[in-house]
Amino acid sequence: MGQAHVLVTGAAGGIGAAIVQKLLAQGANVTATDLPPFGTSGSNFGSTQCAEHTLDVTDTAQIAELTEMAWKSSFGPVDALVNAAGVFGGAPGVQTSDKELQRLFSINAFGVFAMCRAVGSKMAERGHGSIVTVGSNAGSLPRTNMVAYGASKAAASSITRSFGLELGRNGVRCNVVCPGTTRTPMIEGLDSEEGLITGDQSAFKTGIPLGRIAEPNDIAEVVVFLTSTSARHVTLQEVVVDGGASQR
Repeated sequence: MGQAHVLVTGAAGGIGAAIVQKLLAQGANVTATDLPPFGTSGSNFGSTQCAEHTLDVTDTAQIAELTEMAWKSSFGPVDALVNAAGVFGGAPGVQTSDKELQRLFSINAFGVFAMCRAVGSKMAERGHGSIVTVGSNAGSLPRTNMVAYGASKAAASSITRSFGLELGRNGVRCNVVCPGTTRTPMIEGLDSEEGLITGDQSAFKTGIPLGRIAEPNDIAEVVVFLTSTSARHVTLQEVVVDGGASQR
C-alpha cells in the first residue's frame, strides 16, 4: 500500500485494532480514532506511522474537526476511510427499548453516514478514495435476538453503497465487509464456542461450515485489500466473511 493515509474509526480493539495493525504492517500511515481514553493516555500502537485521536462518530462537530486535522496532517490527504466503529445489542425485538434502538442506529448507522459524508465529500473533490464499512452478516440474514442490531447494520450497508453510487464518478469506491461470528468481546456471553460453531436449529442458526470462529485478522485482511489499489475496480459490494454461515 506504500504511504497511503487511512483513517480508521473504532480502532481501540477487536476488528478495528486488527485493521490498524495490518495497515501499519503494510506501510500505510494511519489516523486511528475511538472514544476516550483512546488517544489520551499514550500510544496504543507504538508507531510513528499512526496518529491516535479521540472521536465520537455520533458527534458531527468532532467529525468535522477530525477530518480537517487528518487532511492537513503530515500524512497528507486521506486515501481511505474504514468505518469500524460499532456496538452490539442482542435482545428479542419485542423486548428492545426505544433507547436501545436509537443507541444502535446512532453509532452503527448514523456514525457511518456522518463519516462518509464528511470524508467522502473531500475524497470526491480530490477525485480519489476508498471507503470500507465493517457491517455484519446480520444485516442481510435475519437473526433471532438481533432485530435492532441487524437493522442498524443493514442501514450502514445501504448508506455506504449508496454513497458509492453517488461518488463513483468522482473516483471514490465504497464497499462493505460483513463478518459473521468473530473472536471479539462482542460475542462474549452469546454461547459456548462449540455452540457458536455448530449453530442452533431452534434459533434458526445453521452454524459455521468452516468449523471455526473468525479471528479479527481474517476480517482485517479483506478490509485492507478493499482499501488498496489492488481493488481499484471493486465498488458497491458487500463481501461476506463468515465461514459460510450465511451461505452466500
